[in-house]
Amino acid sequence: MKFSKRILKIKPSPTLEITARANNLKAKGVDVINFGAGEPDFDTPSPIKDAAIKAINNGKTKYTPAGGIIELKKAILQKFKRDNNLNYDVNEVTVNCGGKHSIYNLMQILLNDGDEVIVPAPYWVSYPPVILLAGGTPIILETNEENSFKISPEKLKSIITSKTRAIIINSPSNPTGVTYSQEELQNISDILKKQDIIIISDDIYESLIYDSKKFINMANLSEEIKKKTIVLNGVSKTYSMTGWRIGYMAGDEAIIKKVEILQSQSTSNPCSISQWAALEALTIDQSLISDMVNLFNERRTILTNKLNQIPGVSCLVPNGSFYTFPNVKEIYKFRGWKSIEKKYSNENNSVILSSYLLDESRIAVIPGIAFGCDLNIRLSFAASKENIIEGIERIKKAIEKLV
Repeated sequence: MKFSKRILKIKPSPTLEITARANNLKAKGVDVINFGAGEPDFDTPSPIKDAAIKAINNGKTKYTPAGGIIELKKAILQKFKRDNNLNYDVNEVTVNCGGKHSIYNLMQILLNDGDEVIVPAPYWVSYPPVILLAGGTPIILETNEENSFKISPEKLKSIITSKTRAIIINSPSNPTGVTYSQEELQNISDILKKQDIIIISDDIYESLIYDSKKFINMANLSEEIKKKTIVLNGVSKTYSMTGWRIGYMAGDEAIIKKVEILQSQSTSNPCSISQWAALEALTIDQSLISDMVNLFNERRTILTNKLNQIPGVSCLVPNGSFYTFPNVKEIYKFRGWKSIEKKYSNENNSVILSSYLLDESRIAVIPGIAFGCDLNIRLSFAASKENIIEGIERIKKAIEKLV
């Protein structure tokens, strides 16, 4: 069978792959604790589910405009004004089939073959593939742990070329949980405002911020930067609606129009029922978010404290999202490492460690190489406190066998 060159460049999502393997073991009755999940472990709030049921009963099951129903678009406008102090026109927002679909659409309408997109590493696993699928070239901007995995303006300036079309900024970040301050974003914008570069602000974890940090994105800095910025968001993480598949974006009207043209010829409209559910999510009492954030914050403290007690592990405390990204490079030097290297040959170190933990202690974590950093692994604290405590104890015992 002959396949297209573009699909042969793409590997399966490692997060979904690890989760599928863990779920397969669970289905066989194996007691697996999954730290790989990229979704809240709470059910979708009842008012949102009720809105979907009402939509079904009221016959809201037909095609909608490709870019979403006007009621949802208006709710998105209100959300941006309420939460972000950003004002957009209805023609400057569109609704997509999930946050990943928003990014995919954007790359398809922006990039020509050979165009470059700057991707800070560690990065969300799907950024490079969606760039490649659009014929673009992901240019990886390395960050370092000593600088909390944040973009160095000097490094950014050095990799901008005549082919640079866009840059992706994900704050709070998946996988690191890093959240940028206004001053840090301003330093980045001072470089970008002089360039013909589109800023893609992926804000999907916007509501999940801790330590009294204030969320701010590039579009907040100035009208000049806002015109260059496309803001991406969705209901998946904030309202535990991952399976409902509703993402949205806001920005330049010409870009939004092209996204809607593309969507009209690919997926057509996002699920009509999910749109009505998303409308409810954006307009109900938002205090339900703070309850979830408080619970995540408790888990974050437990997880990072316990990770830092494991031999060979050091973990920065994330400011946002529901991920930790502990450094495990010292484990690769342990006496017992050679033996598991032989067992899991031809793999990156973080893949070897992840495989070992799943086989040895029935713990699912995501190898850092999936995010462009082999020195780390990713653990989600979208898990119960009981599972976090039990899971870290299992990891500790497995690592101590290698010391």
